Amino acid sequence: MIWFKEIDKALCDQLDKGLNGKGSLMNTLGIEICEIGDDYLVASMPVTPDHHNPIGMLHGGANVVLAETVASYAANFVVDTDKYYCVGQEINANHIKAARKGMVYATARAIHLGKRTSVWEVKIANQAGELTCISRMTAAVVERR
Repeated sequence: MIWFKEIDKALCDQLDKGLNGKGSLMNTLGIEICEIGDDYLVASMPVTPDHHNPIGMLHGGANVVLAETVASYAANFVVDTDKYYCVGQEINANHIKAARKGMVYATARAIHLGKRTSVWEVKIANQAGELTCISRMTAAVVERR
């Protein structure tokens, strides 16, 4: 297991509410952590007209928000959050197949876990398991002061 300490869905749901407890972009877009593996994290997001671009398919920016969310959660779960926190430093995305409805699922896996950065690959798939987007995010590991 790569996680610094035990994590569960309740912790993820608490984080989704933000520091002020009033919500976050994850709540707005309906992003939820739905699976926690020993070395991966999966988040889901509904594809609704509110998430569409003007031509009726999932907006590429929504894919990037989903990818950065699941990778950021994972990056923070591998460090001692009493001493460090992680923030997205760089992200890219290749949009492969359009999604118009249903759910998409983003799976984050570590490529590199270092002292100052971590790098995460995120594969987003539709309900049929077809790859719709692949992303890579670099997280900065920041020491708390």
